[in-house]
Amino acid sequence: MPKPAHIRLSDLRGFHRLANDATVGLADLVEAMHQTIARTPGIIGKSPKGRTNGITGLVYRSVRGVTRLVGVGVDGLLGLLAPLVAEKQSSQEREAILAALNGVLGDYLVASGNPLAITMCLRATGTSLKITRAALAAAFPDPGRKMLVLVHGLCMNDLQWLREGHDHGAALARDLGYTPVYLHYNTGRHISTNGREFGDLMEMLLREWPYPIDQVAIIGHSMGGLVAHSACHYAALGGHAWPKRLDHLVFLGTPHFGVPLARAGTWADFMVGISPYTAPFARLGKVRSAGINDLSHANLRDDDWQATPAASLRVARSPLPLPGGVRCYAVAASKQERPNSAGTKIRGDGLVPVNSALGRHRDAALNLALPETHRWVGYGTGHLDLLSRVEVYERIRRWLAVDPEPI
Repeated sequence: MPKPAHIRLSDLRGFHRLANDATVGLADLVEAMHQTIARTPGIIGKSPKGRTNGITGLVYRSVRGVTRLVGVGVDGLLGLLAPLVAEKQSSQEREAILAALNGVLGDYLVASGNPLAITMCLRATGTSLKITRAALAAAFPDPGRKMLVLVHGLCMNDLQWLREGHDHGAALARDLGYTPVYLHYNTGRHISTNGREFGDLMEMLLREWPYPIDQVAIIGHSMGGLVAHSACHYAALGGHAWPKRLDHLVFLGTPHFGVPLARAGTWADFMVGISPYTAPFARLGKVRSAGINDLSHANLRDDDWQATPAASLRVARSPLPLPGGVRCYAVAASKQERPNSAGTKIRGDGLVPVNSALGRHRDAALNLALPETHRWVGYGTGHLDLLSRVEVYERIRRWLAVDPEPI
């Protein structure tokens, strides 16, 4: 077997494009700061618009022009070489780096046509699946009658379901006869964009699946749970058949009401933009991807993130109920070693508050109204530990072992 590649020629092309974009962007930032200081505006207010003039402006234009010219030449050369070099199998390290990069810059990578952008697909053992009856039959020669789809979280990939020697998908295949299929997607895109595409992909998968299926279950970790929730919504709007075949939906550490750390970033952008002297640096805050911004308030639909900028500083989205006729479950992680006394707040996992993960909200319209038997807190557990803790797996196994009944 050839040794997996940590980097491919197409990656060099993508990283080179990012380096060029960063150089041009840095020149824009420095010029904006230069322009602001030169015009000495007031302490409060917007920074002046436009670019610098004279020799100073010529210098900045020259930096941008030379950078773009060199970039086009190198990009063209790499583009000619790419078809001549056979791509090796990707290493786990490369997959992890690309997943993290897409989580932070994924929407930009797509918009700029960068080859580093991840294209959504379904995988098994790290290999992309062709959604045709013949290809699926070859990939799964002896599957069970139950299908499990696992959806990873922000800045992660499908291979990272394997943690500390444990993979929920493989374990459920062994213990309950599920056939695991893993979604691989660009977590930097809008959650609603990924949700819509995931819904379409599920429709194709079940239509082309060459074997009878008795049960379908989805497990979503962190952002993956939001993508699954969004997929159910858009699939129902599109008249897809697969939501009617979905029996179980399990959320692992999913921030149903958003992530406070992401909201803190939004407020930081707002505060930085107040002063004209610091306003140019607000551009750095916009480096965060659409996916990360959506985590601020768990935006599930296009309408949620297309709100006015002022609405982004508060909880703006309207309620979206869980899919009807589906047994839904929520697992929260807490770094506490044991429960508090009754009525006291439980500490979260450092990223997602417990109430957000369990779908509990003081506003009855937002509360997901899950039965208490469908909620569970893993104590002494971190956010990523939800992928490997034995107690978490046992809870999932017990839930999925129950035959689905009408709800």
